Amino acid sequence: MTDPETLPYRPCVGVVLIDARGMVFAGQRIDSPSPAWQMPQGGIDDGEKPKEAAFRELWEETGITRDLVEPVAKTHGWVTYDLPPELLGKVWGGKYRGQKQKWFLFRFKGKDSDIKIATDHPEFSSWRWILADEMAASIVPFKRAVYDEVIRSFRAYLA
Repeated sequence: MTDPETLPYRPCVGVVLIDARGMVFAGQRIDSPSPAWQMPQGGIDDGEKPKEAAFRELWEETGITRDLVEPVAKTHGWVTYDLPPELLGKVWGGKYRGQKQKWFLFRFKGKDSDIKIATDHPEFSSWRWILADEMAASIVPFKRAVYDEVIRSFRAYLA
């Protein structure tokens, strides 16, 4: 078995999407048998800048176009997490030990009807606006420290 310490982190972005009240978008993962809520996130393509990846991931997962959001803030550095042992070697072709993420805070300027999770490759089965602390409590345990750190970074903007 490969030593996880020798594997790199997969470069990713995450989006904290807030509405006018400071509530956070939460999507229920379509591929999870039990309720698993998360914010939009995904890998950075080769040659892609993190902010561009954030706009792309938001569109791919929610149908929200960049004209419907206002960039507000981003995390200063990368936030990392390691996969739990039961997932190591099974996701992302076994090439990564976890993810390093750059997070962006976007304010949603559209209407709820502009959110269309039934995308070409859907990731969410349902969605809702929730409080930031509820979002942190709803994520899978191995990502909770990341969500706590991201929410701390953006606390001034959140309900």
